[in-house]
Amino acid sequence: MTFTLSTTLPFDHIQHPDQFVSMEALHECARAVEEAGFTAGTVTDHPVPSARWLDNGGHYAQDPFVMLSMVGAVTTTLKLQTNIIVLPYRNPFITARAVASLDRFTNGRVILGMGAGYLKAEYKALGVDFDSRNDLMDEYIRAMKLAWTGEDFEFEGTGYKALGNRMLPTPVQTPHPPLLVGGNSKRALRRTVELGDAWHPFIVPKAVTDTARTANISGDEDILEAIAYMAEHCEKVGRKEPPKVICSSTFSLVGDWSAQEAIDHFAQLKSLGVSGAGASAFTDSRGEYLDQIRRFGEEVIARIDF
Repeated sequence: MTFTLSTTLPFDHIQHPDQFVSMEALHECARAVEEAGFTAGTVTDHPVPSARWLDNGGHYAQDPFVMLSMVGAVTTTLKLQTNIIVLPYRNPFITARAVASLDRFTNGRVILGMGAGYLKAEYKALGVDFDSRNDLMDEYIRAMKLAWTGEDFEFEGTGYKALGNRMLPTPVQTPHPPLLVGGNSKRALRRTVELGDAWHPFIVPKAVTDTARTANISGDEDILEAIAYMAEHCEKVGRKEPPKVICSSTFSLVGDWSAQEAIDHFAQLKSLGVSGAGASAFTDSRGEYLDQIRRFGEEVIARIDF
């Protein structure tokens, strides 16, 4: 299978702590995802979301690098993906150190999905300027890339300065793990071309993107327009190989979902030029979650030949 498939790991479902918030749950779910044949298991990033957002449909999130470290310890081939980390929340060298350590100790299994985020209250709680998030995002990617060289480096950023610093060991993957740039805006597309390896769009109905205050990417035409825009920007900046397009979750494993519908859905995405996507199971019990994941492996992943 060359078309990659990720799945959202269920450890944010804190409303069911006996089902998903334990080491036993982590072991069972991580191993089931790997055995089903998924390319990657993903976690998200909300260190301190506002109560208002949580009470209006938002969700909690565990620390992404803690969770992926534990998942990496009980799997051997599953890729460990952030989907996404909000890059401006942390000093870039702290993030670069976490990524390099995780990639080194899991023998090159990290995929770094990242975005600028949209929760103003969370930015405020973390002491980061919300209006500067896009500039910080670009700056932090450049800073991390320098740190991952393993060489002595100098870098002056916003409120911090490296005057001859070094970070070892470097990631196993060279020059660094794949950088998936999230975001649906034109700026995010330009950032992908200039600094990333793949575009990681948020493909949802327009009503959801309106609520999240991000550009709408909801159908085939939107995807094709974005790919064309990136191709134009590649020409403008001299990038020869265009970024891949790797979507986040685009198919839900809910109830008696159709395996053929899933296969057709992913085939359609591939026909547009998409290289990967995700499928996520939403259940109240660990047993049902494991059943859905195993069924997807047997009836979808095993049958995909593109």
